[in-house]
Amino acid sequence: MAAQSLLSESVLGWSIFAFVLLVILAFCWVYIRKFQSRQESEVVSTITAICALAIALITSALLPVDIFLVSFMKYPNGTYKDWAANNETRGQIEDTVLYGYYTLYSIILFCVFLWIPFVYFYYEERDDDNVNKCSQVKNALKYTIGFAIVCVVLLLIGAFVPLEAPPSQNSTQWEKVQYLFEELGSRHGLSALSFSISSLTLIGMLAVITYTAYGMSVLPLNLIKGTRSVVYERLENTEDIEDVEHQIEKLKAKCTDGRPLSSRDRNNLQELEDKLQVLRRRGRHLEIAETNCCTKVGSALRPFKILLGIFFILVALLFTVALFISNLDKALHSAGISSGFIIFGTNLTNPLNELLLALQPVFPLDYILITVITMYFVLTSMAGIRNMGIWFFWIRLYKIRPKRTRPQALLFLCMILLLIVLHTSYMIYSLAPQYVMYGSQKYFAQQTPSEGPMSGNATSGTTKICDADAPGDQCTMTRSYLFLHKFWFFSTIYYFGNWVFIGVFLIGLVVSCCRGKKSVIEGEVEADDSDMSDDEYVH
Repeated sequence: MAAQSLLSESVLGWSIFAFVLLVILAFCWVYIRKFQSRQESEVVSTITAICALAIALITSALLPVDIFLVSFMKYPNGTYKDWAANNETRGQIEDTVLYGYYTLYSIILFCVFLWIPFVYFYYEERDDDNVNKCSQVKNALKYTIGFAIVCVVLLLIGAFVPLEAPPSQNSTQWEKVQYLFEELGSRHGLSALSFSISSLTLIGMLAVITYTAYGMSVLPLNLIKGTRSVVYERLENTEDIEDVEHQIEKLKAKCTDGRPLSSRDRNNLQELEDKLQVLRRRGRHLEIAETNCCTKVGSALRPFKILLGIFFILVALLFTVALFISNLDKALHSAGISSGFIIFGTNLTNPLNELLLALQPVFPLDYILITVITMYFVLTSMAGIRNMGIWFFWIRLYKIRPKRTRPQALLFLCMILLLIVLHTSYMIYSLAPQYVMYGSQKYFAQQTPSEGPMSGNATSGTTKICDADAPGDQCTMTRSYLFLHKFWFFSTIYYFGNWVFIGVFLIGLVVSCCRGKKSVIEGEVEADDSDMSDDEYVH
């Protein structure tokens, strides 16, 4: 019976995971195909983008399976189930999840440091006439080697940074070297991989602060406010065209007698002609938008968009409150910076943590909620990236627009989303620390028998939720928590990053509230459009 119970519950958890895997692959295909350029689409870059995004989402989907397995080892009364009573069996089950993390995180390192850079530089080096493929590959490999060196350095740092006390100063050099190799071998490269992934997660934290925090405010408010009337925009655009044409005629009238225009007038004339060209392109796009079925359907679905926007803003506020309470809990009850602000329980009531704990016994409700949270982060991140574009400090590198995104921009997009989803694992821990560490595990705490004529010799006890005070053999931590929290200094940086995230979200919320409605063709026509033919969108 124990073996059958173990098999059925393991199959249930992994079956849901397989279903989510198929959904993720379908989502990634639709997502990338929606934004990629039809004229410049490339098979290799498309496959790379889809696979990279899918791997990131699959890694996040493994977290609920990890939590499910540690939670379903025990009954609600705190005792282990028959199939989980053996420590060796529990270790084997958790090792299966650990090997899954090993595999996925190794693939992520391969994508970030080798695969995506090579494909990106390959298309950057491509000539207009598509000749000399060998030179393209050589140059792409040359630039990719730099990323590979960074990866090797991170792995070496993670492998040899000692987490335990090193030998005394009186030890010989050989003993110290032997100690380092024993440390590396005893951990089987876990620290090396964990350090590298934590470094990428740190970059992901910056992307989350930049894009996700802003997207969490701009996406729901855009849904609530809607877009401007296409009829009014066409009328306004027509008036602007007439005004610019009138100004051009006035300037050209100055040279009717054969006199040349001054340099200032020539510059003004060039600016007006460029503006007129943009306004005429804008007029063509507005004309298409007015007769487009999607615009009419969007108008019909306006009430649904408002409700969806209200739901998104409530979810964003819930996340912000949960993150604030979690950070406040760490500030008040953790050991401080030296411990990475890590706490092994919740001392303040966290609404999201309580909701996940309540849903966890009814699998897969918590799995669905975690998936929704992950997809919410992806959607809000994409909204932030689309509104801001991809920037390198103050230089905008690429714009992300439906059907008009270049292959290099798609690779950048997936790299950013991959890093964001990596940081999502820590964000979920910050939002619901108890759930991520122990799931819904409980343990039976025995109490000292009371003395008295009515108590007898019976042993009394209570069932408690697993925390740091629980006996080591009564509660099992998730492998995700152990994997991502090996280095205290990363946890410290993540802690302060959460405060910055809250601040950026609130600032973005104020800015989004002050802005008016966006255009119905927002982002389709811009003055600096030089990377894409306008015919691609029109046709």
